[in-house]
Amino acid sequence: MNTYNIDPSHSSANFSIKHMMIAKVHGGFEKMSGKFQYDAANLGNSSVDVIIEAASINTREAQRDAHLKSADFFDVEKYPTITFKSTRFEKSGGDLKIIGDLTIHGVTNTVTLEVDGPTEELKDPWGNAKVGASATAKIKRKDFGLTWNAALEAGGLLVGDDVSISIDVQFVKAV
Repeated sequence: MNTYNIDPSHSSANFSIKHMMIAKVHGGFEKMSGKFQYDAANLGNSSVDVIIEAASINTREAQRDAHLKSADFFDVEKYPTITFKSTRFEKSGGDLKIIGDLTIHGVTNTVTLEVDGPTEELKDPWGNAKVGASATAKIKRKDFGLTWNAALEAGGLLVGDDVSISIDVQFVKAV
Protein backbone atom coordinates (compact mmCIF):
# COMPACT_ATOMS: atom_id res chain seq x y z
CA MET A 1 0.00 0.00 0.00
CA ASN A 2 1.21 3.49 -0.86
CA THR A 3 0.56 6.63 1.16
CA TYR A 4 0.27 10.04 -0.48
CA ASN A 5 -0.33 13.57 0.81
CA ILE A 6 -2.38 16.23 -0.94
CA ASP A 7 -0.25 18.69 -2.88
CA PRO A 8 -2.27 21.84 -2.05
CA SER A 9 -0.69 24.00 -4.76
CA HIS A 10 -1.91 21.56 -7.43
CA SER A 11 -5.33 20.69 -5.98
CA SER A 12 -8.74 22.33 -5.80
CA ALA A 13 -12.14 21.79 -4.17
CA ASN A 14 -14.87 23.68 -6.03
CA PHE A 15 -18.63 24.02 -5.99
CA SER A 16 -21.49 25.59 -7.92
CA ILE A 17 -24.99 26.53 -6.78
CA LYS A 18 -27.94 28.29 -8.39
CA HIS A 19 -28.22 32.00 -7.48
CA MET A 20 -31.51 33.95 -7.82
CA MET A 21 -32.89 31.06 -9.90
CA ILE A 22 -30.96 32.55 -12.84
CA ALA A 23 -27.44 31.17 -13.09
CA LYS A 24 -24.93 29.19 -11.10
CA VAL A 25 -22.36 30.85 -8.88
CA HIS A 26 -19.01 29.06 -8.74
CA GLY A 27 -16.59 29.06 -5.85
CA GLY A 28 -13.94 27.05 -4.16
CA PHE A 29 -11.74 26.63 -1.13
CA GLU A 30 -8.11 27.67 -1.31
CA LYS A 31 -6.68 25.66 1.60
CA MET A 32 -6.88 21.91 1.99
CA SER A 33 -4.76 19.07 3.24
CA GLY A 34 -5.13 15.35 3.56
CA LYS A 35 -3.88 11.85 2.98
CA PHE A 36 -4.62 9.09 0.48
CA GLN A 37 -3.71 5.48 1.14
CA TYR A 38 -4.15 3.30 -1.91
CA ASP A 39 -3.99 -0.45 -2.33
CA ALA A 40 -4.99 -1.29 -5.91
CA ALA A 41 -4.89 -5.02 -5.14
CA ASN A 42 -7.27 -4.70 -2.17
CA LEU A 43 -9.42 -1.54 -2.25
CA GLY A 44 -10.67 -2.40 1.25
CA ASN A 45 -7.31 -1.21 2.55
CA SER A 46 -7.59 2.16 0.77
CA SER A 47 -8.66 5.40 2.44
CA VAL A 48 -8.93 9.14 1.88
CA ASP A 49 -9.00 11.84 4.56
CA VAL A 50 -9.37 15.48 3.54
CA ILE A 51 -9.53 18.67 5.61
CA ILE A 52 -10.67 21.94 4.01
CA GLU A 53 -10.34 25.27 5.80
CA ALA A 54 -13.85 26.74 5.54
CA ALA A 55 -12.56 30.32 5.89
CA SER A 56 -10.56 29.87 2.67
CA ILE A 57 -13.78 30.09 0.61
CA ASN A 58 -13.46 32.20 -2.53
CA THR A 59 -16.32 33.08 -4.88
CA ARG A 60 -14.51 36.13 -6.32
CA GLU A 61 -16.91 38.47 -4.49
CA ALA A 62 -15.68 39.73 -1.09
CA GLN A 63 -19.13 40.60 0.33
CA ARG A 64 -20.55 37.21 -0.63
CA ASP A 65 -17.51 35.44 0.83
CA ALA A 66 -17.93 37.34 4.12
CA HIS A 67 -21.62 36.33 4.23
CA LEU A 68 -20.73 32.69 3.48
CA LYS A 69 -18.22 32.71 6.37
CA SER A 70 -20.86 34.11 8.77
CA ALA A 71 -23.26 32.23 11.05
CA ASP A 72 -25.86 32.35 8.24
CA PHE A 73 -23.85 29.76 6.30
CA PHE A 74 -20.55 28.04 7.20
CA ASP A 75 -20.07 29.80 10.57
CA VAL A 76 -16.31 29.44 10.22
CA GLU A 77 -15.66 30.67 13.78
CA LYS A 78 -17.60 27.71 15.19
CA TYR A 79 -16.91 25.19 12.36
CA PRO A 80 -13.46 26.00 10.94
CA THR A 81 -13.12 22.85 8.82
CA ILE A 82 -14.98 20.78 6.28
CA THR A 83 -13.87 17.14 6.32
CA PHE A 84 -14.27 14.03 4.22
CA LYS A 85 -13.32 10.59 5.55
CA SER A 86 -13.80 7.61 3.28
CA THR A 87 -15.61 4.55 4.60
CA ARG A 88 -15.21 2.35 1.51
CA PHE A 89 -14.11 2.20 -2.12
CA GLU A 90 -16.22 0.49 -4.78
CA LYS A 91 -14.98 -0.42 -8.24
CA SER A 92 -17.23 -1.62 -11.04
CA GLY A 93 -15.52 -2.03 -14.39
CA GLY A 94 -13.54 1.17 -14.89
CA ASP A 95 -15.71 3.20 -12.50
CA LEU A 96 -14.50 4.02 -9.00
CA LYS A 97 -16.72 5.35 -6.24
CA ILE A 98 -15.50 6.52 -2.89
CA ILE A 99 -18.16 6.54 -0.20
CA GLY A 100 -17.50 8.48 2.95
CA ASP A 101 -18.57 10.88 5.65
CA LEU A 102 -18.69 14.54 4.66
CA THR A 103 -18.92 16.99 7.56
CA ILE A 104 -19.98 20.57 6.88
CA HIS A 105 -21.21 23.03 9.52
CA GLY A 106 -20.92 20.30 12.19
CA VAL A 107 -23.31 17.97 10.32
CA THR A 108 -22.11 14.65 8.88
CA ASN A 109 -23.76 12.82 5.98
CA THR A 110 -22.71 9.96 3.74
CA VAL A 111 -21.65 11.14 0.27
CA THR A 112 -20.59 9.18 -2.80
CA LEU A 113 -17.77 10.62 -4.90
CA GLU A 114 -17.67 9.55 -8.56
CA VAL A 115 -13.93 9.29 -9.21
CA ASP A 116 -11.83 9.58 -12.33
CA GLY A 117 -8.52 8.07 -11.29
CA PRO A 118 -6.29 7.60 -9.58
CA THR A 119 -3.74 7.99 -12.33
CA GLU A 120 -0.68 5.81 -12.57
CA GLU A 121 2.13 6.96 -10.33
CA LEU A 122 4.53 9.26 -12.20
CA LYS A 123 7.65 11.15 -11.20
CA ASP A 124 7.76 14.92 -11.56
CA PRO A 125 10.95 16.64 -12.82
CA TRP A 126 12.31 16.74 -9.23
CA GLY A 127 11.85 13.01 -8.63
CA ASN A 128 8.67 13.18 -6.51
CA ALA A 129 6.22 10.33 -7.09
CA LYS A 130 2.71 11.67 -7.75
CA VAL A 131 -0.80 10.48 -8.59
CA GLY A 132 -3.90 12.47 -9.44
CA ALA A 133 -7.65 12.07 -9.32
CA SER A 134 -10.81 14.04 -10.04
CA ALA A 135 -14.15 13.51 -8.30
CA THR A 136 -17.66 14.88 -8.44
CA ALA A 137 -20.69 14.71 -6.17
CA LYS A 138 -24.02 16.42 -5.63
CA ILE A 139 -25.35 17.33 -2.21
CA LYS A 140 -28.23 19.31 -0.74
CA ARG A 141 -26.98 22.15 1.43
CA LYS A 142 -30.02 21.89 3.75
CA ASP A 143 -28.89 18.34 4.64
CA PHE A 144 -25.88 20.02 6.30
CA GLY A 145 -27.84 22.65 8.23
CA LEU A 146 -27.14 25.41 5.68
CA THR A 147 -30.71 26.69 5.52
CA TRP A 148 -30.39 30.49 5.24
CA ASN A 149 -32.30 31.91 2.30
CA ALA A 150 -34.32 34.92 1.16
CA ALA A 151 -37.51 35.05 -0.86
CA LEU A 152 -37.37 36.86 -4.19
CA GLU A 153 -39.99 39.47 -5.02
CA ALA A 154 -40.84 37.68 -8.28
CA GLY A 155 -41.06 34.32 -6.48
CA GLY A 156 -38.52 31.67 -5.69
CA LEU A 157 -35.48 31.80 -3.45
CA LEU A 158 -32.16 33.62 -3.58
CA VAL A 159 -29.99 30.51 -3.03
CA GLY A 160 -30.60 27.06 -4.49
CA ASP A 161 -30.36 23.87 -2.44
CA ASP A 162 -28.51 21.62 -4.92
CA VAL A 163 -24.73 21.94 -4.74
CA SER A 164 -22.42 20.41 -7.35
CA ILE A 165 -18.97 19.54 -6.03
CA SER A 166 -15.88 19.14 -8.20
CA ILE A 167 -12.53 18.08 -6.78
CA ASP A 168 -9.19 17.84 -8.59
CA VAL A 169 -6.35 16.54 -6.47
CA GLN A 170 -2.69 15.83 -7.00
CA PHE A 171 -1.03 13.67 -4.35
CA VAL A 172 2.66 13.37 -3.60
CA LYS A 173 4.02 10.10 -2.23
CA ALA A 174 4.89 10.30 1.46
CA VAL A 175 8.52 9.53 2.24
